[in-house]
Amino acid sequence: MYHFFVTPEQVGASTIRIEGGDVNHIRNVLRMEPGEQITVSTGEDGMEYRCEIRELSGDCVTAKILQVEEADTELPSRICLFQGLPKGDKMELIIQKAVELGVFEIIPVATKRAVVKLDAKKEEAKRRRWNAIAESAAKQSKRRIIPQVRPAMSFAQAVQCAAAGYEKRFIPYERAEGMDETRRLFRALQPGETVALFIGPEGGFDEQEIALAKEHGIVPITLGRRILRTETAGMAVLAALMLQLEKN
Repeated sequence: MYHFFVTPEQVGASTIRIEGGDVNHIRNVLRMEPGEQITVSTGEDGMEYRCEIRELSGDCVTAKILQVEEADTELPSRICLFQGLPKGDKMELIIQKAVELGVFEIIPVATKRAVVKLDAKKEEAKRRRWNAIAESAAKQSKRRIIPQVRPAMSFAQAVQCAAAGYEKRFIPYERAEGMDETRRLFRALQPGETVALFIGPEGGFDEQEIALAKEHGIVPITLGRRILRTETAGMAVLAALMLQLEKN
């Protein structure tokens, strides 16, 4: 069943109005017709609305609310992915898969070894594209929220943000040792705790960056004996965290 997001103002007592780009998608891409069912979320109230399409006009789709229930598709902890800026279009894949795995938000991070440098104009255009990908992935995976891709930060800003706003903080590092310690740290996580996860770009983190991270209580961890690509490392950790936190 296809899933869509609306604002709270579009939800009425018995019907929901779908507007904007989703109207064209429903009418001309999915070719849906009155009588077909969809699910809808506002991204704010934690509820999922099961609806039946009643009317399709040029700029609006009207759907009758059939059932309302509390959505249970979110992880019990908020995870922020601090992603070192990768080359090419890898960030798009990272965002898509991170949203599917339950991340709450994503913050691009400019690190010393990152090849990509974003100026203000380029960043704004890319961020619009990245947030559109996050929304699409949220719809596909039946998320009740749309994880946001925040403005890029320097590494120093990112570690300060993590230290101030997250209870558990991890940074995979190829020179860290001890899978038993990684497993212990993950098993100690409790639902409700907030988690900051730092992933480096293709060249990894500089030793000075690791030292700064440690100063801010961000714990270096190992992901095993193999060196993982930047687009793989975050997914490996997020999958492990999902399995740990999602008890039921």
